[in-house]
Amino acid sequence: MVSKILVPTDGSKQALRSLKYAIELAEQLKAEIILLSVIDKSSLIPQTISTSPNIIEPIEDFLKDAAKVYLDEGEKLCKKSGIPVKTVIRTGRPVDEIIKEAEKSSVDMIVIGSHGRSAVKAVILGSVAFGVINKETKIPVLVVRR
Repeated sequence: MVSKILVPTDGSKQALRSLKYAIELAEQLKAEIILLSVIDKSSLIPQTISTSPNIIEPIEDFLKDAAKVYLDEGEKLCKKSGIPVKTVIRTGRPVDEIIKEAEKSSVDMIVIGSHGRSAVKAVILGSVAFGVINKETKIPVLVVRR
């Protein structure tokens, strides 16, 4: 039985589409949604460059604010449909953090968009969705296509 659904979001149209799909599913299954936004600092600041905290902290604050906006919008959609919702912000590699949160929250399913805002695009499937599908986990993944 599916009682908890994890929905990663990056604020993209595809992430919104996957959230709407998850909401419909949650309504039918009487499930809770966990909305996750992952701050991937590595995509903005190359690891080989040494930067001062005066540069990094404003970028981190901006990314956290953006993640909060995405989550707030998603939370409103869930509440409008009467779906219990929890929001989470994590920092790290999106694929790893999605799996960690899924396992930590004991979700029964991950609903993810096929493409998001990631800097690296795969030809057929977004790199994050592809990574989540291929990560070693027994949690089912539902990919919402464009």
